Amino acid sequence: MPISPMDEFLAHQTSDSFDRVFTSDRNFYDRHYFNCFPIDGELFLITGMGQYPNLGVSDAFVTVSLGQQQFTVRASRELGVDRLDTQVGPFSVEVVEGLRKLRWRCARNEWGIAFDLLFEGSVPAQEEPKTLIRSRARVTQDVSRYAQIGTYRGWLEVAGRRFELDPTAWRGVRDHSWGIRPVGEREAPGIGLSDIAKGRAGFYHNWLPMHFDDGMLKVMRDEDCDGHVLVEEAVKVWRFGIDRPSEPLGHPEIRIVYQPGTREIAHSEVRLQPPAGKLLRVVATPLRTVYLAAGSGYVPDADWGHGYYKGPLAVEGLTHDFAAPEQRRRYAIINETLCRFELDSGEVGYGMHENMCLGVYRPAGFDTPDAVAP
Repeated sequence: MPISPMDEFLAHQTSDSFDRVFTSDRNFYDRHYFNCFPIDGELFLITGMGQYPNLGVSDAFVTVSLGQQQFTVRASRELGVDRLDTQVGPFSVEVVEGLRKLRWRCARNEWGIAFDLLFEGSVPAQEEPKTLIRSRARVTQDVSRYAQIGTYRGWLEVAGRRFELDPTAWRGVRDHSWGIRPVGEREAPGIGLSDIAKGRAGFYHNWLPMHFDDGMLKVMRDEDCDGHVLVEEAVKVWRFGIDRPSEPLGHPEIRIVYQPGTREIAHSEVRLQPPAGKLLRVVATPLRTVYLAAGSGYVPDADWGHGYYKGPLAVEGLTHDFAAPEQRRRYAIINETLCRFELDSGEVGYGMHENMCLGVYRPAGFDTPDAVAP
């Protein structure tokens, strides 16, 4: 058990040094996620970094949707024992002020994406309900996460253009999650094949952090193939300077209209029933989508996935052209959809509707894994 700089901090949770986590499960991970956008929707940037202690890997990526193209740079390296070292190829992240300010960098590289971004939280970080999912006896997800909306300052270069980020116009959300969920090279499906054959394999996911002037409206809801709720949350978190506790908003109801021939959102609506208030309705209008299945690692393929071992260091760049609908359909699996949100009170905000509908989801009429909207 080698010690590392992290062991200097009074933060140990077990009798081991920090190079060992509490479980030997190969799927343990620890990850930062950020998104960034101007409120006019001209572009949408998604970036993230993960560590996988039991796989010995750290990786990072950035994906930017601009025009009808999506530009990606991704990097992977051997983790080593120093988990305070966040350098992965051109990427690095710095905690400037815990739970308030973080700085993301991507050094200039041959693929033309570079940035130096300071995220400043607008609300207190909101801890989500813990996700715990089993497949038979095995834990497949055991995840803690917190989320926070904020503003950005700094600069971004992509596709030969440079953007200066003004915090009055550039917003986004970040999250930090850790625990267990599938990472690394694919395992043999085993008895899981029988679930697919019997139409019992499906996962429906919605995650909506919304940025309004007075704070964050946060909704999440995960369901199984029959619509049984696995985890859900609906809460209003007031911005710094408003001395009010977070306000629970009851059980969220999410209604999605899909684009014909796809499982991609045409528009959506969220209905909330605060325990002591009237029904609240939020209408989402999509502005732009980042398709995370196109090379980010969130949906693994033969070449890349979160936690895949790529050697001591690997850095790659990709460009996808999404002008053609059939190309979008190929990658519309886990979609980061930038939206304009309008409350029935007339307030307007911006944020994201992260959406995924995998396999069977009977409440939407997707009775087979390949079913799509009529």
